[in-house]
Amino acid sequence: MEWLKLLFGFFIANVLGYGGGPSSIPLMYQEIVTHYHWTNDAEFSNILALGNALPGPIATKIATYVGYEAAGWLGIAIALIATIVPSALALIILLKVLKKHRASPVVKGMTLLVQPVIAIMMVLLTWQMGRTSVQDIGIWQGLIIAAVAFWAMQIRRIHPAFVILAAFAYGGLVLPML
Repeated sequence: MEWLKLLFGFFIANVLGYGGGPSSIPLMYQEIVTHYHWTNDAEFSNILALGNALPGPIATKIATYVGYEAAGWLGIAIALIATIVPSALALIILLKVLKKHRASPVVKGMTLLVQPVIAIMMVLLTWQMGRTSVQDIGIWQGLIIAAVAFWAMQIRRIHPAFVILAAFAYGGLVLPML
């Protein structure tokens, strides 16, 4: 019955994930880590980091990994279907509705007022992942890594994939020596 859990878990996370990857990641976290316990905080952080370093949509990469871990190849297929189909159907239906009512203040209000909810979901996910990092590597090392990542991406304009790969290398080479 694990395949049924995969179907429900990824369907719920992706049907409610307004705006794609950034908004569906906290919902996926809720289903993957909190509800079904397919993985833990640290592993989800690794999946998310590596998934962001690879090309393509993040939701499908998370679904592929978790689906395989939970139910093998069948799990991959079910998790991907539950991830892709809601978005594809919603896109087709909503684009037709939005095209018809694009000037409506109701439509404009709906799209504007959902954005703060998504922002809070991202803040909560960041808080949960940050708390796990601080517990595992300590406050000072976590703050230094965050500051270096901020500097690299915002000041030096280094692509986030390279920053993530550098963090993986640092974690794999330096941390075991400490």
